[in-house]
Amino acid sequence: MSGVYDPNGPLRIAYLTYRGKPHVGGQGVYTRHLTKALVDLGHSVEVFGGQPYPVLDDRITMHKLPSLDIFNDLYPGRLPGYWEIKSWPDLVETGRFLTGQFSEPLAFSKRAYRALKPRAKDFHLVHDNQCLGWDILKIEKIIPTVVTLHHPITKDRELEMSHAPTARKRRAVKRWYSFVEMQGKVASKMPRIVVVSENSISDINKDMGVSLDRMRLVPVGVDPELFKPLPSVARQSGRLITTASADVALKGLSYLLEAMAQLRSQGRELRLTIIGKPRPGHSMDLIESLGLLPYIDFVSGVPDERIVELYAEAELAVVPSLYEGFSLPAIEAMSTGICLVATDGGALPEVTGADGDTVLQCPAGDAAALANTIAKGLDNPELRARVGAAGRDRVVSRWSWRRCAELTVDQYREVLEMPHNQQKLRVR
Repeated sequence: MSGVYDPNGPLRIAYLTYRGKPHVGGQGVYTRHLTKALVDLGHSVEVFGGQPYPVLDDRITMHKLPSLDIFNDLYPGRLPGYWEIKSWPDLVETGRFLTGQFSEPLAFSKRAYRALKPRAKDFHLVHDNQCLGWDILKIEKIIPTVVTLHHPITKDRELEMSHAPTARKRRAVKRWYSFVEMQGKVASKMPRIVVVSENSISDINKDMGVSLDRMRLVPVGVDPELFKPLPSVARQSGRLITTASADVALKGLSYLLEAMAQLRSQGRELRLTIIGKPRPGHSMDLIESLGLLPYIDFVSGVPDERIVELYAEAELAVVPSLYEGFSLPAIEAMSTGICLVATDGGALPEVTGADGDTVLQCPAGDAAALANTIAKGLDNPELRARVGAAGRDRVVSRWSWRRCAELTVDQYREVLEMPHNQQKLRVR
């Protein structure tokens, strides 16, 4: 297998994703669509990933680098047995966990380095999807490397700490997010960081200290032939839909639940579909305390085609986030032609467009404002139809996975032309 580089030829890419949750936003969805689009362009991609493993195109080889899966959906935060610890990365993952830290990024970077070191000549380039563990720097020394950084996790940390009820809990949250400091230091040393929005570029520079000259804007995409209107599916009166990939303050689900409770108290018959799994924690406690359990449907592990049907069944899609670096769920919803209600958190205004034109917008972190905006959409079918159609036009005209892949390859080529990487390629 040859790693000889032809500036105009196809590339051999090793793609890294430490957590590839397949159906609900985040690394898994980005990985699935981007790698497929890269292969469609004629490049060769091999994915190295941890649990939960991403769903990939049949043409892509998946190399499983299993973690100890400490934070699995069934037993989150489990303590691995001593017999499971078989390597140095396993020991690092367990040791960091026992000190209250999120250990997956660091441990995965060590597993990835072990897997790639003997295969350095097989690949032109490594693409790291926001792992940024210390050993990514070791990988970059032997194989040219590009990183995608979707948004600064400093925002997650900041919001989780602000919502922590006690000083002890705040200290625990800060310790949990200690990996953020590592990610900032690693990102600052990488030759090229691909970022999905201008808002994220600004925040990564400010919060993580990554210089602007190392970052480039490459927006994510959507498949408008998959995420499309389904006129044959009837919309259900009062049906809302949202995506909740994790029970964290940043996603703002609690504000949507409070808004829904307010609207139901006014006599509105509402139901909410949540694309995600029900998990013990703040959101489930809030659902029960607000008496909303009979009116909420959780859906997870379903193919994209079913998610498109769920959008077609709803009257409004809602993105209540306090902060987003881009929001793939927002543009997927808009692409289906449903009217979107979204906050002004982070990059959402940059992505969703003008209030009353392509989105119904409200301030982040304000349940009453969110309730009023949802009511406005529910009460005006003509407004819903107009905003939904304009939202789809906005998405189709701006974002596709093919375009995302083309822009990403442009960054690959620029990095491969850097003098220090030319030297790596010459010694093969």
